[in-house]
Amino acid sequence: MSIKAITKSFELEPGKTITLETGKLAKQADGAVVIKMGKTMLLATVVSAQEAREDVDFMPLSVDYKEKYAAAGKFPGGFFKREGRSSDYEILVSRLVDRALRPLFPDDYHAETQVLIQLISADPDIAPDALAALAASSAIAVSDIPFNGPISEVRISRIDGQFVINPPLSKIPEADLDLIVAASMDNIMMVEGEMKEVSEAVMLEALKIAHDAIKIQCQAQIDLAAMVEKAKVKREYSHETNDQALKETVKETTYKACYEVALSGNNDKHARKEAFDAIRDAFLEAMPEDEREEKENLVKRYFHDVEKEAVRNAVLDERKRLDGRKLDQIRDIWCEVDYLPAAHGSAVFTRGETQALVTITLGNKLDAQTIDGALIEGSNDFILHYNFPGFSTGEVKRMFGPARREIGHGNLAERALKQVVPSGEENPYTIRIVSDILESNGSSSMASVCGGTLALMDAGVKIRKPVAGIAMGLITDTSTGKYAVLSDILGDEDHLGDMDFKVTGTVDGITACQMDIKVDGLSYQVLEEALEQARKGRLHILGEMAKTIDKPNADYKDFVPRIEQIMIDKEFIGAVIGPGGKIIQQIQAETGATIVIEEKGNFGVIDIMSSDKESIEKAKSWIRGITAMPELNEIYLGTVKSIVSFGAFVEILPGKDGLLHVSEIDWKRIENVEDVLQEGDKIKVKLIGIDSKTGKLKLSRKVLLERPERKPDSK
Repeated sequence: MSIKAITKSFELEPGKTITLETGKLAKQADGAVVIKMGKTMLLATVVSAQEAREDVDFMPLSVDYKEKYAAAGKFPGGFFKREGRSSDYEILVSRLVDRALRPLFPDDYHAETQVLIQLISADPDIAPDALAALAASSAIAVSDIPFNGPISEVRISRIDGQFVINPPLSKIPEADLDLIVAASMDNIMMVEGEMKEVSEAVMLEALKIAHDAIKIQCQAQIDLAAMVEKAKVKREYSHETNDQALKETVKETTYKACYEVALSGNNDKHARKEAFDAIRDAFLEAMPEDEREEKENLVKRYFHDVEKEAVRNAVLDERKRLDGRKLDQIRDIWCEVDYLPAAHGSAVFTRGETQALVTITLGNKLDAQTIDGALIEGSNDFILHYNFPGFSTGEVKRMFGPARREIGHGNLAERALKQVVPSGEENPYTIRIVSDILESNGSSSMASVCGGTLALMDAGVKIRKPVAGIAMGLITDTSTGKYAVLSDILGDEDHLGDMDFKVTGTVDGITACQMDIKVDGLSYQVLEEALEQARKGRLHILGEMAKTIDKPNADYKDFVPRIEQIMIDKEFIGAVIGPGGKIIQQIQAETGATIVIEEKGNFGVIDIMSSDKESIEKAKSWIRGITAMPELNEIYLGTVKSIVSFGAFVEILPGKDGLLHVSEIDWKRIENVEDVLQEGDKIKVKLIGIDSKTGKLKLSRKVLLERPERKPDSK
């Protein structure tokens, strides 16, 4: 018996066919779709509870992307040999999908919903992250779950000046623009990616091309859903209890006071919160006690809506922000470098009530991060970690591992900075940046970028240009057409606004971006205005940073380990390492230097690392001795390694012995070699012959000694 699946295929570009399939796998889920492109297959499932939990007034959505190692014919690492906790890459893909889906569930839908996307077959040259959102949205589309989609995502890269949709994985490193774009048929929802200092105009062009490709994918989902009986009627639900009269009373009573707080210009976020809370609490206190207890949660929900409306209207009508700034005004900035005397590099970057303490640690190749995913593997020698402790917002928060938000913010800052960090011989170090957020009121990831730039320059890393980041916001009123683009947004403006758009770059272009749009119908004109306002803000921030430090320090700090790099022929790598690593371990033990060897093409690249210059020179000399080739007629200071009846074997270079025949020890006749030489003696010898077939070396000592004069013949 075979099960006939419902399928829909479409061509994204010539030669790139995508097939959506449902009705064959995971039929007990509310929705399940297999997406296939080449050999890559993803299974997406969605399940949503029939009822919402009591007193839940938000959308409890979880999105998880998981890679099965079997999909790529690999064993998982570790002792248990099974898939474990999500990798950073899986978390980042999960976030991309979550951010695209979450805004499109109905505001009053509060049933717990889980979306799971699994990579079940992997083509080594097809990036699955660009297909994950299409799979997830398709699964929802064929279910009875209410959703204002469909949506989809594509990767758009510019390679050799040409825009390519979902390029081969092997080609992505060649791109000067690499974006993941999510959108519905009508609106762009989410953008994330990195660029090599491209212009705002190039980025806008990329978004338009990406959106055209996404529309094809959305139509395919609509067509697929039309073939699925279950998807034709969405489930009925009632997840909110409302009191329209109470809602109107809350607005009538509190709106004016909220509007006044919004215009007060108080730049202390805690004081503003207390002012808003006091208005809400006063309303609650005025209610009869029995009614207050029954309707407190409703009042809080309605008051939140009033507060949001008052703040937004104050910005749109008065062109004035919560802390009194103009729309394009950046908060006060102060910076300091070399704050931590024992760190390899450090900086404090403070903008308004947001502060980041950033440190730099410089290590060798052994410190690089190993990446061992089902599809992507290798190493990463530039790492940025972002930490967001509870005290940064005045809250108590238990210390666990990094949350998804911390991983996402760290990845954005890492992408922003890696574009200007030198590689190869210009920078032999593995670099770890840690951004600890000490205060937060909006845009802490962008503070990490700015602080990271300052700390890199303090450490003496020769970055090509400073990078700064800025978070832009947007408030719109679709009924009137009014809108306001906000520079350097506060946390409240992020929460109450319609867009969070983070842009990083140098004076010459964008290096990374992250955008989440929460409003329908955002025009490219508004987006273009936001990008231009962001560019001006970025230049202002770069100017403020330059007042503290404007270029990398001339040298690393005295206590930073130095790395010197030498290259040898590939054939000598084994000789330097020695059997079982014996030689390289001996060099490290006797010199105190750390040595890392890497094969690149026809060469062995050797990094020698030590804080002691003398240790580096000793190690270099030792390695050069091992890799040096004996030269005919060259004089060497050798070591007698062994004595034999017919002469002695002398080591003239590490691992290279030659025979010093008894007849070549001295001009005079020698009966017993041990009468002249002992093992361990240091003697000067000359290389007088190399056997062309065996490579054996023939040495002479006597040619370096003065030849005695012949005694005249006696008659």
